[in-house]
Amino acid sequence: MIDILMPRLSDTMEEGAIATWHKKPGEKVEVGDILVEIETDKAIMEYEAYEAGTLHDILVPAGERAAIGTVIGRLDDGLGQPPSPPEEPATETTPAPTAPPNLPADTTRQPAAPGAQVLPPQSETQPRVPHKRLFATPLVRRLARENAIDLDEITGSGPGGRIVRADIQEALTAREQRPADSPQATAAEPAEPGDSRHSTAIPFDSTRQVISRRLTESSNSAPHFYVTAVADVEELLQLRATINSHLDDLGRGTVSVNDLIVRAGALALRQHPGLNASYSPEGRGQTLIHERVNIGIAVSSPTGLVVPVIHDADQKTLSQIAADSQRLAHAARDRKLTGPDMAHGTFTISNLGMYGVEQFTAIINPPEGAILAVGAALPEPVAAGDTVAIHRRIRYTLSADHRIIDGALAAQFLTTLTNLLERPMALLA
Repeated sequence: MIDILMPRLSDTMEEGAIATWHKKPGEKVEVGDILVEIETDKAIMEYEAYEAGTLHDILVPAGERAAIGTVIGRLDDGLGQPPSPPEEPATETTPAPTAPPNLPADTTRQPAAPGAQVLPPQSETQPRVPHKRLFATPLVRRLARENAIDLDEITGSGPGGRIVRADIQEALTAREQRPADSPQATAAEPAEPGDSRHSTAIPFDSTRQVISRRLTESSNSAPHFYVTAVADVEELLQLRATINSHLDDLGRGTVSVNDLIVRAGALALRQHPGLNASYSPEGRGQTLIHERVNIGIAVSSPTGLVVPVIHDADQKTLSQIAADSQRLAHAARDRKLTGPDMAHGTFTISNLGMYGVEQFTAIINPPEGAILAVGAALPEPVAAGDTVAIHRRIRYTLSADHRIIDGALAAQFLTTLTNLLERPMALLA
């Protein structure tokens, strides 16, 4: 027997949810077959079989979650060995289990063995009642998490009592129609007597948990400093309009302002490799200078912020960067990003200009050494010889890790970036 373990599919993954099993017990499995789809904190990824055999049993069914390293199924390779017992992941490397997003944390509950049924805590006088098995698709479970709906309170209308999307919609409609003083309203209990805020508690889903943990660590551990610059992008935007008009005639995709900034940022990083770096605690501390320029682009997805990566951005043309950016953005919205799509970033660009944000600062995306926060292109009066003209200008702020990046280096990088944005023909080379 071969144990099928919950894999680590991303650097931030702590547990995964089984979205779909593509094989049933008793079915043949060949090397390379898609065995199961696993929902991580950022995407739904396909997991291929690395051994051939027959799927013997499934220990973690669709819709259930399991920590990394948990046995989720077993493959019979025909050698006749008895299945090995499931083991708990090592306590020093496995994060403590968290409550499901639609339930409050219970500090009295102990971790259960993988595949074991978890029973709700009982008082000494209360008879033990098994926790009912919930039948719901991963989509339904995600909708329930996002809307803070307890599936235990939903009666499924699908086959065999399965909870379907219509049941979630009905629960949302009922919530909207429920009077504010109803005892079943979702407003949280006041934190203390006299609290009149009428707060509603929205539990973190797995994505928000990862965002919270990683950015807190970055904010607390990396000494951030910030440098802001401004570029006159009137020529850049005119060049973009010309490029897109030509691409439209050819029936091809367009180039965004962010694509131009990624291209300029990649060329600037090539000239200033000290920004394309990470901090390492090895020895007395080290600066890791990365040879490849892999730029992450912050994208808002239905489950929160994700940062897919455009690899080797300094070696790609503007049209290649635009194609990569569009593909990654669509994959993020559909939760189809793969592990390689989000791995090995060396620098991140976060652009809120499309929302009209003029200027902001961003927290470094660990383990990178810097992040660029880009605002909107806004019309401003500028001196043009003896007259005043209205040009569009962009402000951007570099957040840098002061352990490995000094102010002068940050300023030099921004100077190069500004020159590239104000003389945009260099971006087409």
